[in-house]
Amino acid sequence: MGYVLLSGAIAAEVAATTAMKYSEGLSRLWPSLITVLGYLIAFALLAQTLKTVQVGTAYAIWAGVGTAVIAGIGMLFLGEAMTAARLAGIALVIGGVVLLNMGGAH
Repeated sequence: MGYVLLSGAIAAEVAATTAMKYSEGLSRLWPSLITVLGYLIAFALLAQTLKTVQVGTAYAIWAGVGTAVIAGIGMLFLGEAMTAARLAGIALVIGGVVLLNMGGAH
Protein backbone atom coordinates (compact mmCIF):
# COMPACT_ATOMS: atom_id res chain seq x y z
CA MET A 1 0.00 0.00 0.00
CA GLY A 2 2.91 2.35 0.71
CA TYR A 3 4.03 2.32 -2.91
CA VAL A 4 0.49 3.04 -4.12
CA LEU A 5 0.41 6.10 -1.85
CA LEU A 6 3.86 7.09 -3.07
CA SER A 7 2.66 6.88 -6.67
CA GLY A 8 -0.22 9.19 -5.82
CA ALA A 9 2.17 11.58 -4.09
CA ILE A 10 4.40 11.67 -7.16
CA ALA A 11 1.43 12.24 -9.47
CA ALA A 12 0.17 15.11 -7.30
CA GLU A 13 3.63 16.67 -7.16
CA VAL A 14 4.06 16.41 -10.94
CA ALA A 15 0.64 17.98 -11.49
CA ALA A 16 1.45 20.78 -9.03
CA THR A 17 4.82 21.49 -10.64
CA THR A 18 3.28 21.52 -14.12
CA ALA A 19 0.53 23.89 -12.94
CA MET A 20 3.20 26.14 -11.42
CA LYS A 21 4.61 26.64 -14.92
CA TYR A 22 1.27 28.11 -15.97
CA SER A 23 0.73 30.17 -12.80
CA GLU A 24 3.05 32.97 -14.00
CA GLY A 25 4.76 33.35 -10.64
CA LEU A 26 1.60 32.39 -8.73
CA SER A 27 -0.20 35.41 -10.21
CA ARG A 28 -2.90 33.43 -12.07
CA LEU A 29 -5.61 32.09 -9.76
CA TRP A 30 -6.49 28.61 -11.07
CA PRO A 31 -2.98 27.35 -11.85
CA SER A 32 -1.87 28.74 -8.47
CA LEU A 33 -4.66 26.93 -6.64
CA ILE A 34 -3.83 23.68 -8.46
CA THR A 35 -0.19 24.16 -7.47
CA VAL A 36 -0.96 24.66 -3.78
CA LEU A 37 -3.56 21.88 -3.65
CA GLY A 38 -1.28 19.49 -5.54
CA TYR A 39 1.59 20.04 -3.12
CA LEU A 40 -0.70 19.65 -0.10
CA ILE A 41 -1.96 16.33 -1.46
CA ALA A 42 1.56 15.24 -2.38
CA PHE A 43 2.98 15.89 1.08
CA ALA A 44 -0.02 14.31 2.82
CA LEU A 45 0.39 11.16 0.73
CA LEU A 46 4.15 11.15 1.23
CA ALA A 47 3.62 11.40 5.00
CA GLN A 48 1.33 8.36 4.88
CA THR A 49 3.85 6.53 2.69
CA LEU A 50 6.55 6.98 5.33
CA LYS A 51 4.54 4.87 7.76
CA THR A 52 5.45 1.76 5.77
CA VAL A 53 8.33 2.67 3.43
CA GLN A 54 11.81 3.67 4.57
CA VAL A 55 12.43 7.39 4.23
CA GLY A 56 15.56 6.97 2.07
CA THR A 57 13.78 4.65 -0.33
CA ALA A 58 10.63 6.76 -0.50
CA TYR A 59 12.50 10.01 -1.04
CA ALA A 60 14.80 8.52 -3.67
CA ILE A 61 11.80 7.30 -5.65
CA TRP A 62 9.87 10.55 -5.07
CA ALA A 63 12.73 12.78 -6.19
CA GLY A 64 13.97 10.58 -9.04
CA VAL A 65 10.65 9.75 -10.65
CA GLY A 66 9.33 13.27 -10.15
CA THR A 67 12.44 14.80 -11.72
CA ALA A 68 12.41 12.42 -14.67
CA VAL A 69 8.69 12.90 -15.36
CA ILE A 70 8.87 16.70 -15.11
CA ALA A 71 11.89 16.76 -17.41
CA GLY A 72 9.99 14.57 -19.87
CA ILE A 73 6.92 16.83 -19.71
CA GLY A 74 9.13 19.83 -20.33
CA MET A 75 10.66 18.25 -23.41
CA LEU A 76 7.49 16.70 -24.82
CA PHE A 77 4.90 19.38 -24.08
CA LEU A 78 6.57 22.63 -23.01
CA GLY A 79 9.05 23.17 -25.81
CA GLU A 80 12.23 22.40 -23.89
CA ALA A 81 15.08 21.01 -25.96
CA MET A 82 15.47 17.23 -26.05
CA THR A 83 19.24 16.86 -26.03
CA ALA A 84 21.51 13.91 -25.49
CA ALA A 85 22.72 15.53 -22.25
CA ARG A 86 19.17 15.83 -20.89
CA LEU A 87 18.31 12.27 -21.82
CA ALA A 88 21.54 11.05 -20.23
CA GLY A 89 20.73 13.05 -17.11
CA ILE A 90 17.30 11.45 -16.85
CA ALA A 91 18.88 8.01 -17.30
CA LEU A 92 21.39 8.78 -14.55
CA VAL A 93 18.64 9.93 -12.17
CA ILE A 94 16.67 6.74 -12.80
CA GLY A 95 19.83 4.67 -12.42
CA GLY A 96 20.59 6.39 -9.11
CA VAL A 97 17.13 5.58 -7.77
CA VAL A 98 17.53 1.95 -8.81
CA LEU A 99 20.96 1.71 -7.12
CA LEU A 100 19.68 3.31 -3.91
CA ASN A 101 16.79 0.87 -3.80
CA MET A 102 19.01 -2.13 -4.50
CA GLY A 103 21.33 -1.10 -1.70
CA GLY A 104 18.52 -0.81 0.83
CA ALA A 105 16.32 -3.71 -0.20
CA HIS A 106 15.30 -6.26 2.44
